[in-house]
Amino acid sequence: MTDFLGTLDHMKFSVWVMQSNSIWSFPTFLFLHTMGMSIVAGLSAMIDLVLLGFWPKMPIKPLERLYPLMWLGFWINTVTGTVILIADATAKLTNWDFYVKMGFVFAGVAVLRVMQKKVFTDPALDTAPVSGSAKGLAWASLICWFGAITAGRLLAYIGPVSGLPGFKNS
Repeated sequence: MTDFLGTLDHMKFSVWVMQSNSIWSFPTFLFLHTMGMSIVAGLSAMIDLVLLGFWPKMPIKPLERLYPLMWLGFWINTVTGTVILIADATAKLTNWDFYVKMGFVFAGVAVLRVMQKKVFTDPALDTAPVSGSAKGLAWASLICWFGAITAGRLLAYIGPVSGLPGFKNS
């Protein structure tokens, strides 16, 4: 397995992404990854906080229009995250924190889908109090995106260090 990961790390594209001085390599992919996450997590958090009653007079149904933007942010993250992962496969795929991050991301996406299908198709939305299950989904969403962001940031500080085989952060 480590041979395969090393092959990914040493592809010309991977070397360019991780070692180039070009603004269009790692800095651009990382910037776009950060923007994608801020779109997904930020808009999701806004919906979550409305569902939890932080803005009680705000209608909820119109917030459904944010889903295409959240899915755009998700796909931006999917592409940029895949590039960053392939370029640094050995460090990322041997780090338990990466799998924690991905667990939160997959759970967060699942919660987004369930919320879109269950909450926004509820005919009582905006005419009755928000259901307990909708509030539970909002809390789950906040936890998932907070966990994904935290675990993602910790990747730089926990486990193997990029480009330094065998060296680990403590």
